[in-house]
Amino acid sequence: MKFPNLSEEKDAFKKGYDFVIGLDEVGRGAFAGPVVVGAVLFDKNILRVDLKKSFIKDVDDSKKIRPDKRESLSTLIRNGFIHSIATIPVSTINKHGIAKAAAIGFRKAIEQIKECSKGRYFVLIDGFHIKYIKDIGLKNQKGIIKGDGKCFSIAASSIIAKVHRDYLMVSLDKKFPKYCFSKNKGYGTKEHQEAIRQHGLSKIHRTSFNLQKFTF
Repeated sequence: MKFPNLSEEKDAFKKGYDFVIGLDEVGRGAFAGPVVVGAVLFDKNILRVDLKKSFIKDVDDSKKIRPDKRESLSTLIRNGFIHSIATIPVSTINKHGIAKAAAIGFRKAIEQIKECSKGRYFVLIDGFHIKYIKDIGLKNQKGIIKGDGKCFSIAASSIIAKVHRDYLMVSLDKKFPKYCFSKNKGYGTKEHQEAIRQHGLSKIHRTSFNLQKFTF
């Protein structure tokens, strides 16, 4: 069976859920910039799409897709499905830590989606379940390890989140050109580490990550 596929979504609809929300976050391990959560909403109509004749067959883990293809897929997903994107700033990451900041992003993205459609939701999340999701709880969600490579709705959300965050980091490169954010997107490449050693930390670096070790 090819992955990602719709098996998780099909199971949810068989159990009587009206909608499935796929969720993924991008930027968890970056040294700088926000963490971004993407969410994509699907109803049962997704099961009637001919995958062999649709762009849907190209959806995969965003990291496995070349940038130009990823951008075109993101446009198609955003134009074709209800979706939301939650951007959690560095200030929140530094105050609460990356795990709590990502959870805040997941909850925010879900609430934004729920404003658009009413019904019974099942949430599919890349990684682990999220505590304290209003009106969702634990029984109406499932965390899937490496879900962006297994589950279609999670893969779709990873694509829109990745494209959005990359765009933000390219924009930040103009404000902080010394760190080459347009190339490294805030991740800890050798070039980025060397820039930190030379110039210290900027205001969009994650001080909660103990990056001071790269300044010496």
